Amino acid sequence: MTGYAVTTHETGNGTLTIELKSVNSRFLDLQFRINDDLRALEPVMREALMARITRGKVECRVSFGRKVAAGGTQKLNDTVLNTLANLQADLRRQFTDSAPLSIGELLRWPGVIEDAELGQDTLQADAAAAMQATMDAFVDSRTREGNALQTMLLSRVSDLEAIVQRITPLIPQVIAQFQQKATERMQEALGLATRSVDGNTPPTVSREEALDRIRQEVTLYGIRIDVAEELTRLSAHLSETRAILKKGGQVGKRLDFMMQELNREANTVGSKAAVKELADASMAMKLLIEQMREQVQNLE
Repeated sequence: MTGYAVTTHETGNGTLTIELKSVNSRFLDLQFRINDDLRALEPVMREALMARITRGKVECRVSFGRKVAAGGTQKLNDTVLNTLANLQADLRRQFTDSAPLSIGELLRWPGVIEDAELGQDTLQADAAAAMQATMDAFVDSRTREGNALQTMLLSRVSDLEAIVQRITPLIPQVIAQFQQKATERMQEALGLATRSVDGNTPPTVSREEALDRIRQEVTLYGIRIDVAEELTRLSAHLSETRAILKKGGQVGKRLDFMMQELNREANTVGSKAAVKELADASMAMKLLIEQMREQVQNLE
């Protein structure tokens, strides 16, 4: 599911900004964009996200704008500066024409300026509070989209139910018409078997035996084209799908399964269709189910 939220949290030493955005994905994929000096916050962010989100490709951006300290609480990080100096010296020995880093570039380098009063414990506590507020707004945005998807899916369920209700009364009539036509054709085809070749010898098959065989074959084929059971199961699956959607919560995986079951029954109706009306109904149902399946994969 898609979603977006951004919040800022004022601390004693600056402003912590957290931005969350997600796009559709069947699985949970977390990506973090955090400066190296804030990398220790990633476990806190990851834990908070995994506690409330199970699907989606989520990007989390974290930035911290430090206040200018009046009392000299900010200082240079000698360890980082020494590392940069050594790396720069090595590079300039190989690339003698390269320009050295400027003061501005050094000051902007992550971790060069550190705040003596900004401890990791304080920073993580501020991050946890800011993350909670961001997650609330983020979940709200996904909930709004989920409500819109629920409305769309329920509309498709109603369309499928209407198709099932329309074709269910046709099944007995279709079977009866098919059996009548099949009986007439088979009686005509088997008529020669009930007659003698010269009019004197007895037929190889009696009329009663031929009619009995015709009834057996027509009955068996009528059973094979009967889709009443499939339509009954479709109705049951649609009722369950509607109940899942109205109940809410984490419904994505359950609806994935229901889409598989609906598609299986719709395919069977199509494969057993003996008249154009049933074949058209099967195609219409499969199109609606595919529309639902595409959206269900995005639901949490």
